[in-house]
Amino acid sequence: MAAHNSEVKFNIGLDENRVPEHIDWTASDGGVNHAPAKAALLSVWDKKSGDTLKIDLWTKDMTTDEMKRFIHQTFMAMTDTLERATDEKEVAQEMRAFGRQIGKKMDLF
Repeated sequence: MAAHNSEVKFNIGLDENRVPEHIDWTASDGGVNHAPAKAALLSVWDKKSGDTLKIDLWTKDMTTDEMKRFIHQTFMAMTDTLERATDEKEVAQEMRAFGRQIGKKMDLF
């Protein structure tokens, strides 16, 4: 049994068409309490099926430029996670190079 439980919650406000209008989140151990956000990507590894389940949400006021930056930063963070979790240094280097390439194509830098 776990010595401590921590909780992360998302509150999604939807319009009449069920499109997100606002997102806020709370992390009990992270000092975050109803912090506003414009997007959230959540991936969960399903132990039973061995598949990734995911939820992708963004508010209708999130700009295209913000979405490009969000996706790029998320990809680069996933690269760091892969390297830390698996020690796949060569693959991580290739992913970083690809990340830089797509970042340039999207005019992020």
